[in-house]
Amino acid sequence: MSDQRFHRRRRFLTHLAQGAVGLSALASPGGLASSVLAADKGSASRDPAWNEATRNGLDFLARSQSARGQWNTPPYPVAIAALAGTALLCSGSTITQGPYAKYLSRTADYLIGKSRANGLIGDPMETDPRYTYGHGFSMLFLSQVLGEEGLQDRRDDLVDVLNRAIAFCGKAQTPAGGWGYVSGKDQNDYDEGSTTITQVQGLRGCRNAGLSVPSEIIESAKRYIYKCQNDDGGISYSSQQMGTSRPAITAASLAALYNAGDYEGKKVPEMLAYTRRTLYPLVGGDESFGHWHYTYMYYSQVVYRQGDEDWLPFRDRLYTRIANEQNQDGSWDGQINNVYTTACNLIMLQLDLGYLPIFQR
Repeated sequence: MSDQRFHRRRRFLTHLAQGAVGLSALASPGGLASSVLAADKGSASRDPAWNEATRNGLDFLARSQSARGQWNTPPYPVAIAALAGTALLCSGSTITQGPYAKYLSRTADYLIGKSRANGLIGDPMETDPRYTYGHGFSMLFLSQVLGEEGLQDRRDDLVDVLNRAIAFCGKAQTPAGGWGYVSGKDQNDYDEGSTTITQVQGLRGCRNAGLSVPSEIIESAKRYIYKCQNDDGGISYSSQQMGTSRPAITAASLAALYNAGDYEGKKVPEMLAYTRRTLYPLVGGDESFGHWHYTYMYYSQVVYRQGDEDWLPFRDRLYTRIANEQNQDGSWDGQINNVYTTACNLIMLQLDLGYLPIFQR
């Protein structure tokens, strides 16, 4: 986290702890969320409608979370809990301070409780038949809260869960360098792009948090992505199903390569040019290529890293569209379920607040 954003976030949380935030703000999580957004120096250039949509969306996630820390919206309960938790983290709250601390702490408890002896974070026998999504998103979320945990025993639990998760991830990787919906050995080494990206970003979050991640796991994943590239610069769905380039997979692959520290690899400009043609104009919804919110959750990370000349005009169009599509209860509709879509949209809407190290420039 940049020093400026770190100190801004700390100032808000310190003022909150000292009672400097007014009682009217304490009436609801949303009231406090507005203080977080207003405290950000970049908020002057943000449309107030975007901030209102963000507050309403955050409140929806807080309201709809169960006391056990999950969201009762099958399928993918672990993945969606981790993704929703990440959206709440993007507001500036932590598991110990801020308007959404209670909900974040519940999410962390839920995900820690899903850690199995073999390192998998998930429940493959009951609710997670495609458990690598949840595993990757959980590594990302838990790695982002690790640095804010003040209790040593709980911190030790997080480190143990994440170290075992990293080890499981390495064992689940296929010989080609990717990941499938389940561990490679359990699915004839089948791999595909979307699950590969969640593992890479989760592993990068762990490395950023100071945990040891074998470099060969990351390097093998990078080679996998390059192997899936087509002549038009885009990325195919799987190394075993080469064919038409997929905008969603290409956007996510670029974000993963950036997380892996590969900004200027030979193939990166070709991928960037492909997404510029297919995604920068902000094309239609799921009917255009499927998984619109997933696609733009990752592509927004890519554009944000290009700098304000590219980011600001894109952001204005993206955020306005998202705000205009919000439901009255603060949620958004889309594929999977409304918690998933809301989490994706909130991660996008809060991206340039810059509170999470994994999403920073």
